[in-house]
Amino acid sequence: MAAELVEAKNMVMSFRVSDLQMLLGFVGRSKSGLKHELVTRALQLVQFDCSPELFKKIKELYETRYAKKGAEPGPQPHRPLDPLTVHSAYERASAVPRTPLSGPNIDYPVLYGKYLNGLGRLPAKTLKPEVRLVKLPFFNMLDELLKPTELVPQNNEKLQESPCIFALTPRQVELIRNSRELQPGVKAVQVVLRICYSDTSCPQEDQYPPNIAVKVNHSYCSVPGYYPSNKPGVEPKRPCRPINLTHLMYLSSATNRITVTWGNYGKSYSAALYLVRQLTSAELLQRLETIGVKHPELCKALVKEKLRLDPDSEIATTGVRVSLICPLVKMRLSVPCRAETCAHLQCFDAVFYLQMNEKKPTWMCPVCDKPAPYDQLIIDGGLLLLLVHVTGSGPESSCLLFTCSARQVLTTELHPQLPHLTDEETEA
Repeated sequence: MAAELVEAKNMVMSFRVSDLQMLLGFVGRSKSGLKHELVTRALQLVQFDCSPELFKKIKELYETRYAKKGAEPGPQPHRPLDPLTVHSAYERASAVPRTPLSGPNIDYPVLYGKYLNGLGRLPAKTLKPEVRLVKLPFFNMLDELLKPTELVPQNNEKLQESPCIFALTPRQVELIRNSRELQPGVKAVQVVLRICYSDTSCPQEDQYPPNIAVKVNHSYCSVPGYYPSNKPGVEPKRPCRPINLTHLMYLSSATNRITVTWGNYGKSYSAALYLVRQLTSAELLQRLETIGVKHPELCKALVKEKLRLDPDSEIATTGVRVSLICPLVKMRLSVPCRAETCAHLQCFDAVFYLQMNEKKPTWMCPVCDKPAPYDQLIIDGGLLLLLVHVTGSGPESSCLLFTCSARQVLTTELHPQLPHLTDEETEA
C-alpha cells in the first residue's frame, strides 16, 4: 500500500491544471484555485482518502496524458530535488520535462516553493532584470531560500494575501540549532523575510507595504512598529528591517507556510527569504580594525592636500582644526573613523557609530550629514597614532591644529617623536 501511495503522489505531481481539475471533480471536491492549491488539495486527498477507485482514476489520467509520448525515448529517472535553496527549483522548472516522478524521497515542499501567489517564476531564458536588495552590514547571507518575487494581487480587494510554502534542509536546520544566542530566544542564524519595491533599476532598501502582517504556520510574527513623532503634522516613520521568522518555524523537515498580508494601493512589492547570520557591532568593529585602517602616510598626504596653496584661489588655507572629541557622544575619540567619500578630516568614533546603527540603521556621517555606509568606512591611522601619544586633560588634548607655518602639529610640542608636517612638505 505504501508503494502505491508513493506512486499515486508521484503521478499527481506531474499533472497539469486540467488533470488536477478532472481528478478533484471526480471526487466532488472544489476545482477552483491556483495550481499550487490544486496540487496541495490533490495530495491531501491521496494521503488521507486514497480508495481503489481514486487510484484507478489517477492512473487513468496519467496514462491518458502520456499515451502520446509512447514513441519518444523513455523519461530519465527523476533525481530528488536538492532543497538547499528554494530558488534552485526555479531554474530547473523550465528545463525539466513533465515526466513521471519516481523515488520515495521526493521533496514535495521544494516544488511548492516555486510558487508565490500561485505564480511560477519566469523561465531562466527570459532576460528580465531581477529585483535586488541592498546588502545589510549586520546580516551575512548564508542561503537564498526564495528569490525576490513580486506580490501579485489576486483580486480587486485592498487587502491581499500571498502564501509561500517551503522546507529547510537538514544542513540549514543544523546551522540554526547550533548557532549562539544573541539574546534569550534569538539565534544568530535566522530565516528572515525582506520586502522591497519591485524596482530593478538599482538595489532596493527594505520597504513594507501598507497594512502588512506576516503569519508563519499558525502564528503571527511581530513586525517593527512606527517611531513616535513629536512634531505636529509629521507622520510617524516605520523602520523597515528584515523580519525574523525563525522562532515560529518548524526546525525539521516539515513544511513551513508563510502568508504575507498586504495592502494593494497601486505600488508593486517583492518578497524574499534568506538564511542569514546576524552580526553584532563588536564583530563589525573587529572586521573594520582588521581591513579598514588607513596607513598614517596616506592620512598625512590628505592633510598636505588640504594645506596646499591654490594659485587660482584668492583664499589661502593656513590651518585645519581637527577635534579629538566625537561629535556623536561628546567624548574623546578611541577609534577615529570617517567615510572615504567624506571631504573633511574630522572623525567620529567607530565604536559608537556602529552601536547606533545597530539599533537604528541610518548610516549617515554625523559631521557632514552625508551617507557613510559600512563598506566605505576607514580608520584614520594618522589620527589613531596621535591619540596614543596625546594625553592629558588640557586644551591640547581636545584639538589638533595642522598649519602651514608651524613645523609640526600644535599639540605635539610635548611629544617630539610624533610625525609632523614641515613647510617644505606642505608646499610640495
